[in-house]
Amino acid sequence: MSDQRFVSPVFADRHIGPDDDSLATMLTTLAVPDLEALADAVVPSTIRETGSVEVLDLPPAASEVETLAELRAFAAKNRQMVQMIGLGYHETVTPGVIKRNILENPAWYTAYTPYQPEISQGRLEALLNFQTAVADLTGLDIANASMLDEATAVAEGMTLALRSSRSKSRRFVVDADTLPQTLAVLKTRAQPIDIELVIVDLAGGVDSLPVGDFFGILLSYPGASGAIADHTDIIAAAHERDAKVVVATDLLALTLLRAPGDIGADIAVGSSQRFGVSLGFGGPHAGFMAVRLDLQRQLPGRLVGVSHDADGNSAYRLTLQTREQHIRREKATSNICTAQVLLAVMASMYAVYHGPDGLTAIAQQINGKAASLATALAAGGVTMANEHFFDTVRAQVPGKSADVVAAARDAGINLWADGPDFVQVAISETTTDAHLAAVLSAFGVSEPIVAALDVIPAELARTTDFLTHPVFHNHRSETAMLRYIRKLSDLDLALDRTMIPLGSCTMKLNATTEMEAVTWPEFAGLHPFAPADDAAGMLELIAQLEHWLCEITGYAAVSLQPNAGSQGEYAGLLAIRAYHASRGEEHRNICLIPASAHGTNAASAVMAGMTVVVVGTDEAGNIDLADLHAKIDANARTLAAIMVTYPSTHGVYEETISDIAESVHAAGGQVYVDGANLNALVGLARPGVFGGDVSHLNLHKTFCIPHGGGGPGVGPVGVRAHLAPFLPNHPMQPAAGPVTGVGAVSAAPWGSASILPISWAYIRMMGADGLRRATLTAVAAANYIAVQLRDYFPILYTGHGGFVAHECILDLRPMTAQTGVSVDDVAKRLVDYGFHAPTMSFPVAGTLMVEPTESEDLVEIDRFIAAMIAIKGEVDKVAAGHWPVTDNPLRGAPHTAAALAGEWDHPYTRAEAIFPQGVVPAHKYFPPVRRIDGAYGDRNLVCSCPPIQAYAQ
Repeated sequence: MSDQRFVSPVFADRHIGPDDDSLATMLTTLAVPDLEALADAVVPSTIRETGSVEVLDLPPAASEVETLAELRAFAAKNRQMVQMIGLGYHETVTPGVIKRNILENPAWYTAYTPYQPEISQGRLEALLNFQTAVADLTGLDIANASMLDEATAVAEGMTLALRSSRSKSRRFVVDADTLPQTLAVLKTRAQPIDIELVIVDLAGGVDSLPVGDFFGILLSYPGASGAIADHTDIIAAAHERDAKVVVATDLLALTLLRAPGDIGADIAVGSSQRFGVSLGFGGPHAGFMAVRLDLQRQLPGRLVGVSHDADGNSAYRLTLQTREQHIRREKATSNICTAQVLLAVMASMYAVYHGPDGLTAIAQQINGKAASLATALAAGGVTMANEHFFDTVRAQVPGKSADVVAAARDAGINLWADGPDFVQVAISETTTDAHLAAVLSAFGVSEPIVAALDVIPAELARTTDFLTHPVFHNHRSETAMLRYIRKLSDLDLALDRTMIPLGSCTMKLNATTEMEAVTWPEFAGLHPFAPADDAAGMLELIAQLEHWLCEITGYAAVSLQPNAGSQGEYAGLLAIRAYHASRGEEHRNICLIPASAHGTNAASAVMAGMTVVVVGTDEAGNIDLADLHAKIDANARTLAAIMVTYPSTHGVYEETISDIAESVHAAGGQVYVDGANLNALVGLARPGVFGGDVSHLNLHKTFCIPHGGGGPGVGPVGVRAHLAPFLPNHPMQPAAGPVTGVGAVSAAPWGSASILPISWAYIRMMGADGLRRATLTAVAAANYIAVQLRDYFPILYTGHGGFVAHECILDLRPMTAQTGVSVDDVAKRLVDYGFHAPTMSFPVAGTLMVEPTESEDLVEIDRFIAAMIAIKGEVDKVAAGHWPVTDNPLRGAPHTAAALAGEWDHPYTRAEAIFPQGVVPAHKYFPPVRRIDGAYGDRNLVCSCPPIQAYAQ
């Protein structure tokens, strides 16, 4: 039978790691005869649906060949156009060496967030390059390691200004020349937290500022119209009123324009999309934020810093705000968890590939063609609306904008009509003279294209250097670039090398067939604001995926707009808030959240204008029902919602979930079921049926979108029918959501649309039966690990019959109390065994949460079990005094290749350090650095490329 699986056309047989014989071994260990018996033993009958697979309206599983053919059919329905719409989205060229060796390379796209820095030095260096490039170009002191998109970056800049400004006002001034999607997200974000947006046309300069105080101001540079202006006086005037200044800008334009920091900006935000990342119908794209030095410790999102390891060598790590929402919960200043790491890596490599001279040449070419187009249009009698611009020409054509745009479409070019009287034409690095000639023809102009005068005034021209670090100069040849990318990927440990058993994060197979369509030009070349007809195939795929997700979850409607799980949480809570308001119950603002919940839950609730009340958990890890009912009673009139993760964050199917839902509903509240652990429910139970009103789903977990080193992610939100009118919508694409929706939560109408084919392909190839089998295999694998390790490490929480769900928590606290060996020691020692550590100290400090997923075969699972048992043996030697607590293989871990040579003064041997279990493997992973001193990096903050030893490795 084992031979048949290698010729089987059933994709599920390749996605699911254990074959029939392996599964039988696992089930025998669990003392259950088959997967259905396991389901009966583990999953509460109160939530299970009889024949739940049969009721799912999913097509039969397709083969990989059939799935690719269907995707090709979708792609063929999309219309490939030359995209000259602009508005924050531009055509770009992804250098082949970056496309093939990063975007299409599992060494990069299967990596997890670099919370274990010793095995993440490659992607951390790439992100440090990103931070350096952003800081240099914006002229500010420090930049973070990417945001979700430009619009949400602006929103984060607004709230950062609110926190840091000395003004007591809650007014935020926004220039009218702001990208429409940015303005929409700002409106969504401002309303729940009582920020008043004051939208003003600031073209008139300082005199245009409103009367009275405001805590911050947003300027666009260039503006949505393409105009560039000298904002120096406005910035100075804002500072005189104790307001912080946020500037939304374009990194490529900043190679020619004065940096925002040089004209006084406090915060600069934007998108790095045009640094080699395709349009992709709106995403994913890496946003950015850079700030002045006095704001560095309030910077949201992730920040890469430089520290040193145990040998004193320089090393990179995430610093300061890393997972700050998990630590601070309802006091967090941001709910950002997933960031756009893979896209930030691509953008950083684009900067490395081109260097400052190459980027400047591209910008000059763009600006020159824009100026030539404007000159020719003016010569042909067309009025130019802007005198100074970088890449976008705005033409005044009274009453004729639709005619011009239609004529351009006939020539295969998309332009932007801003009302009946204006047309905008955005130039990109892919624009040719033939494109310009076609645009002129659409305007009815026959003037020749000739070189034009400089349209960037001297007072706005950049005079300062940027990208001076050697990394942006030393990789001009493709050979050098290829080797640099390979060197960085070799430093890291990703899913292409080993199991990543992270509880709550679901690191499963990201099959190559699922990934193929991501780079197809028919999908990658779509502009999010082009006419919907251009994306007919993509929209059909999106509609199917929404339907399938509704079927799987039991909800009535799904929005794919949220581009991270945290944004899905936020959108779901906004829907609850709007629902209560529609019923005249605006006073309902209390959100109950169990103490064990993901930290983003509390942060999202606060952002949605709610007040968090924490519900305790009992000794078994379940919600404390007595405490729950007491808090429902105490807040009955104002109860808005409860947020529960199911199965629980403790990895248990709680028996009382339906009762909890009934109690909250009886008090007038709504039930939010966090979908982080949906991998334990698909095909078995549906949250929309067993009590949930709304859930977000992590497509980068359960539905196979790869984690990409910490992003991209997609966090769609599903709701029951009564909440459907309050899903997100978007001003640029009416089909993206209901008219009565809560507004935009992401910059693009369908969020990170270009990676949705991954999840579509996964569901299409698995079918209902395959999805159910995957769920039960994941549960079997987690229970198998729990049974095999429970005599060595106590299993902290179990459910009915002593079973866990799809993950188990190993309690290391008794071991630490007895021996002094910490959870950190065990995590770092696993690196020497060739493993990424499980989730550390979440949801309980001093524990490891292990999730094997359904994709790991029994050989790999047993290898992990053997490693943990061997580590326990090493701990026992410390306990027996064989090795001192301060000097043993665990405390010294991880060990680098350098440990093979030089002096050795440890009480354990080199062989014990480097080759645990007495085996010399054929393929040994060596971490590039030893254990990193995190506290030193926080005290001595260095977050851009220094001339450090780590660079010279």
